[in-house]
Amino acid sequence: MRVLPSIQAVGDSFFRKPITATSEHFVGLQNYVTLFTDPRFIGVLGVTGLFLVIIIPVQVVAAVGLGLLLNEAFPGASGARVFVYLPVAAPGAVAAIIWGIAFQQQGPFNAVLGALHLPQQPFLSSPDQALLCIVVLMSWIGVGYWTLFVIAGLQDVPVQQYEAATLDGAGWWRTLFSVTLPNLRRPLVFVIVANTVANVLAFVPISILTRGGPAGSTRLIMYDIYDRTFTLGNPNLGLAEVVVLLIFLIAVTSLQFRLLGREDS
Repeated sequence: MRVLPSIQAVGDSFFRKPITATSEHFVGLQNYVTLFTDPRFIGVLGVTGLFLVIIIPVQVVAAVGLGLLLNEAFPGASGARVFVYLPVAAPGAVAAIIWGIAFQQQGPFNAVLGALHLPQQPFLSSPDQALLCIVVLMSWIGVGYWTLFVIAGLQDVPVQQYEAATLDGAGWWRTLFSVTLPNLRRPLVFVIVANTVANVLAFVPISILTRGGPAGSTRLIMYDIYDRTFTLGNPNLGLAEVVVLLIFLIAVTSLQFRLLGREDS
């Protein structure tokens, strides 16, 4: 069912039809030429790339750290796992509203800064800080989910390997890099790839909190597709952008299968 809309999007991207028109005409690659000669679209690619470069390492490292912690047996471990996973259950719109309030000029974050006699921050109204605020919000939502995969991977590590490392006199760090992380290769490949796909499709927080601003600093590709199609009234140009996104997603998932296939061999 998902393949047919994708095929239709590819076909329609070679046509041009204003949103209020009743007929369309074939323009070939003109939509793609227009797209890649548009400075705004180039800016969107840059912002989306920067967003991914920041958020993927943040979420993966946080998930591994929490996974290592929550995999240990300690009083309240089950409750801690539930607490870490709770943000995943929150609807994206609700999470965006909660963090939007927290990032307000008179919100709790600035209240804490004021209590510490530190300067207040503009957060979402600053071109330099808005994207980082979205990273924090998206990480709050996503880290708990990816942590579950890390914990599952940790529980599959053979105990004998840890025992052998202990007999060899390996410390915690050496055990981490020689035993734990090598055994987490498969789950980490999945987490990195799935994390990339999930974050490149981010839309709700941008739509609710920033609408791509300020000054285009949070204009990620999914929001730009929506804006071109429904606000600017150019659905075929939006579809050309959808095709670009589809090509990226296919490349990322193909890389995952290739890496996992290499692991199997």
